[in-house]
Amino acid sequence: MKIVFGGAFNPVTNAHIKVCEYIMSKLDADEFIFLPVSSAYTKRELASNYHRVNMLEIATNEIINVSINKLEIDDTDFLGTYQSLIRLCDKNECDISFVIGADNLYNMHKWINIEGILSEFKVIVLGRNDINIDKAISSNPILKKYRNSFIVLRDFDIDISSTTFRETFDKSQVNTDVYQYIIDNELYRGDKNV
Repeated sequence: MKIVFGGAFNPVTNAHIKVCEYIMSKLDADEFIFLPVSSAYTKRELASNYHRVNMLEIATNEIINVSINKLEIDDTDFLGTYQSLIRLCDKNECDISFVIGADNLYNMHKWINIEGILSEFKVIVLGRNDINIDKAISSNPILKKYRNSFIVLRDFDIDISSTTFRETFDKSQVNTDVYQYIIDNELYRGDKNV
């Protein structure tokens, strides 16, 4: 099984790496794939694709069975998670699980082709902010219909906040080398995100 973890990783934090390590320790996975979104994605203060990929490479360079896939980075338009997962499938096999935090359950029904995602893939849900995961799934008709597509890991509940890092520059939230990269490249300070 391949585990796919999509996000902005703006920047990649220690909590993102803990997600990877935790899931790889809990599930029988062959590979963990970080899938950064393109800077064409409409988020404020999003560092360039180049810098976000470099920071992911720095943070993951010593973790085995981990890769960074630039599929969405290379796209000219955002095609949605379903299309990305389909394109990550091997020719004859498609055993992929997609990682989300429990907070994503509230708006997941609005995702592009959500029924395709839930009918063809597994979704790993990590506990977050003390959210009642079972209630969030059962209260939405689409998610409830595909209840068996969810792998719920309740005992993981680490706040993942790149936003907090950008606001505080708290060194403890990111890898030491990632922090130095941010300083050296003057990231997240005004309009210098080249």
